[in-house]
Amino acid sequence: MVFATEITPSAVAQGFIYNPRPPQPARPRAPNDNQMLVQAVEVDYDYNNNRVSAVGDVQLFYNGTSIEADKVIYDRKTKRLHAEGNIRMTDAEGKITYADIMDLSDDYRDGFVDSLHVEAADNTRMAATRLDRSSGNYTVFEKGVYTACAPCRDDPKKPPLWQVKGERIIHDQNEKMLYFETAQLEFFDVPLAYMPFFSTPDPTAKRKSGFLMPGFSESSTYGYAMEVPYYWAIAPDYDATFTPRITTRQGVLMQAEFRQRLIDGSYQIRAYGIDQLDPGAFAGQPGDRQFRGGIDTKGQFAINDKWVWGWDGVLLSDFYFFSDYHLAQYRDPFSSFLSLPTEAISQLYLTGVGDRSYFDLRSIYYLSFSGNQQQVPVIYPVLDYSNVFNYPIFGGEVSYKTNFVSLTRNDTVFDPITTLANTSGLCSVASADPMARIPTQCLLRGFPGTYARLTVEAQWRRSFTDSIGEIWTPFAIMRADVINSDVLSQPGVSNFLPVGDTQALRLMPTVGLEYRYPFINVQPWGSTTIEPIAQVIIRPNETYAGKLPNEDAQSLVFDTSNLFSVDKFSGYDRIEGGGRANVGVQATTQFDRGGAIKVLFGQSYQLFGLNSFAVQDVTNTGVDSGLATPRSDYVSSVTYSPSSTYTFSVRSRFDGQTWNVQRFEAEARANFNRWSVSMTYGNYAPQPELGYLSRREGLLGSASVKVATNWVVTGAARWDLEANKINQYVIAAGYVDDCFVLALNYIRSYNYAVGGAPPVVNDTYMLQIGLRTIGTLSIPLP
Repeated sequence: MVFATEITPSAVAQGFIYNPRPPQPARPRAPNDNQMLVQAVEVDYDYNNNRVSAVGDVQLFYNGTSIEADKVIYDRKTKRLHAEGNIRMTDAEGKITYADIMDLSDDYRDGFVDSLHVEAADNTRMAATRLDRSSGNYTVFEKGVYTACAPCRDDPKKPPLWQVKGERIIHDQNEKMLYFETAQLEFFDVPLAYMPFFSTPDPTAKRKSGFLMPGFSESSTYGYAMEVPYYWAIAPDYDATFTPRITTRQGVLMQAEFRQRLIDGSYQIRAYGIDQLDPGAFAGQPGDRQFRGGIDTKGQFAINDKWVWGWDGVLLSDFYFFSDYHLAQYRDPFSSFLSLPTEAISQLYLTGVGDRSYFDLRSIYYLSFSGNQQQVPVIYPVLDYSNVFNYPIFGGEVSYKTNFVSLTRNDTVFDPITTLANTSGLCSVASADPMARIPTQCLLRGFPGTYARLTVEAQWRRSFTDSIGEIWTPFAIMRADVINSDVLSQPGVSNFLPVGDTQALRLMPTVGLEYRYPFINVQPWGSTTIEPIAQVIIRPNETYAGKLPNEDAQSLVFDTSNLFSVDKFSGYDRIEGGGRANVGVQATTQFDRGGAIKVLFGQSYQLFGLNSFAVQDVTNTGVDSGLATPRSDYVSSVTYSPSSTYTFSVRSRFDGQTWNVQRFEAEARANFNRWSVSMTYGNYAPQPELGYLSRREGLLGSASVKVATNWVVTGAARWDLEANKINQYVIAAGYVDDCFVLALNYIRSYNYAVGGAPPVVNDTYMLQIGLRTIGTLSIPLP
């Protein structure tokens, strides 16, 4: 059996990892000047035999290697070094060899060592009854032992946690390989596995051809499966991995990955393919076909120190292939607390970053994993550019930004927002009554047709501080949007948008003033800053409000993070209009002994004109946000960090009239040497015009506890307090030290079903075994 070393991002083990080791300082390179320096209690010169003998606390330095011993004899005729007693040899790479007797050539290429053990710079260790070295390349350990575990501090003679023994261990330094003959794997000196032959790259090998750790899996559709990856280090700049997966029901799934690193970047290509033996296992699903496969690739290259270009690409025989065989994004079971990807991204991009500028241009194609490809837009392209002038204009800072997007979609996307619409399928495109798809029942998440928008915005801002410490910041913004949309006349769409071609020019001039007046109080225990903040914004109404497509501004959460934003919409398709005032007070306390607390409280007012957040558009963005009334809801946030160990934060939004809680989030984190914990509580009022008909309330918690020196227990859970049930969780326990990992994980996650049906609960057990320098194995359990 042969195992290889593959250092790539995909090779990084998931879940538990080895305890970190302290970094080793780099050793200075000793000169190979052929000068020998000897220190000893006694040095004798035998001129007749041309020998030099050193006795007593001998220290010898020669060509980057040092030898310490009780006695050293150097034969100048044969150019041999013979050492005896308490030998300690340290080579130029930091490898330390301890022995009783050593006989080597003066270039250390040939010779033998008796009763030795070796400590490498990466903390791997080998021991043997005898070492023979020849040709400066081959080292043979007789009755050798290899381990990556450190010796026990209290009892160094105690067997390590694991070790591999062999009648002979051959180290080929040119190939950087270790070959074990008649090998056995032992845990605490107890044999557990026997192998007539076993090989692995030596710890210095960063990449080496050979077999990687095998993997096992099981599925009702493809049966039991085993895959043994083979890594091929073709050249220093490119390599490949071949991973045939042998399944009991569907045959062999071939997988191959090619990677190459060039001077200015790198790229990789992965290919998959299987000639299914039993397509009927996927009856009624996209996988009910004989051949299935796919290709995905990515790459990035630097044009210079400021510009890069690259791509991501995915092409599949059917959209459910990755999910059925747990490939690509579906490999990682520990991402269960994140939503599994609903689409794969294919894109081509160009990005540049300057000292005060940013440019990004990309075209994007989303491959839907749920079969809704006709409802997913194709973007060709989207452009973002921003720049800040390096010199002042009228004493202030001037910046500008540009956004351009062009996209197309074939079929419309409706979302139900009422119980009737949801249970009766009124918003489904298959509904028999298109007139039921109206704004009071549905949201138009995506319109059919083409859409293009060019946005150009310039901003001037300058700050003044008067004699009493007040800070005045006037600003002026000019924004222009040129929009062209061609909305297809599909059933129900005309209830939301005018169908056909629409061209619009939208101008938004804005002037405003921000005022801050910080008050600072210094006490023996710390300092407190209280800062009233007021912002007045004057601008005309939003033109075409609610009458244009909204593709990139469908989400709006009003809180303290955007209380003083001039435009609170998250994207470009909507724009805030009308006169508005934002007011609040911010208090920050910094304690002299460490720790700080920050509080922000405020409210927003619509002064005149049309309130953009009260306008119903195709997605009702802004409605039910707390900004739709002339006086907004109150928003507040508190963050308290008494030390680097603890962090507490609270974010809330209260009704502007009744003070009822509309949105509340509380989060606490603690991180100690032995344990860490985090807890987030969320409570959200109904937002019926957005489809949230009842209050949502839940807890999300995670914890990791080091219950003993090397034992770790971790877990996470999400508790829906409204339904009074825990609907997602992960529990894991494992033994972790600097050379060995043994862990058992239980994951409850969700798999997306075909056609956008609700996700299906999936329970998974995963066993993880890792031997440092040998490999890591993750095994799904039935």
